[in-house]
Amino acid sequence: MKVVIFAGGLGTRLMEETEARPKPMVEIGGKPILWHIMKIYEHYGFNEFIICLGYKAQMIKEYFLNYYLYNSDVTIELEKNKIEVHYTDAESFKVTLIDTGLHTNTAGRLKRAQKYIGQDAFMLTYGDGVSDINLHKLLEFHKSHGKLATLTSIQVPGRFGNLETSRNGIVKKFHEKPEGDGMWINGGFFVMESGIFNYLDGDMDDIQWEKKPLVEIANDGQLAAFRHHGFWKAMDAMRDRIELEALWNSNNAPWKIWE
Repeated sequence: MKVVIFAGGLGTRLMEETEARPKPMVEIGGKPILWHIMKIYEHYGFNEFIICLGYKAQMIKEYFLNYYLYNSDVTIELEKNKIEVHYTDAESFKVTLIDTGLHTNTAGRLKRAQKYIGQDAFMLTYGDGVSDINLHKLLEFHKSHGKLATLTSIQVPGRFGNLETSRNGIVKKFHEKPEGDGMWINGGFFVMESGIFNYLDGDMDDIQWEKKPLVEIANDGQLAAFRHHGFWKAMDAMRDRIELEALWNSNNAPWKIWE
């Protein structure tokens, strides 16, 4: 089963990093977060990727074109223009890199990937989120309900403590960063049938995947949610990158499910 990854956005909320590189190339533990996402899928046997590029697309292309060099011990003889690879730790990735346009929105990016996906079911996720999700259980759930699409829903903790106070200002209850009001949100990690492309007719370049096609799929009763109770984290801002880096450096990265 092929895995489509959105990796073309501008990443404006992480501008400290994304002025120089696309957000999927921002590193956690010396590796791009895109690599971490791909390792999660590879762990479950999904190693064929279609990566939708846009902003600074050439940097992601160059990374994979030179992947052997980045992950190997090499001897380079400049005079003879010769490279000898001594050791490689390359993964079993098969990667299709498609330039879907600098300003194309996510629905347009997905539509442009259709010709590489074919008629089979496929997976889709964002290029900035990691999780310890069990992809086999996700796929089993998708197959069980017979709908066109499954998204992974996650429940994030609140960012601030909640107070309950009396009229005279006495605190009756305090909850430090409780679960987010019982709300479940879209965490990516989709599984979808090719029938979803019927919702991508016409010009989709200015359309956000979540704003129109996914809403219509849900309205037609063709969307199911797989509830994930474990770890999930999107790298939306610098504080998220710092948190992910700290988890990795402490050897306590929950999304590192591979050996």
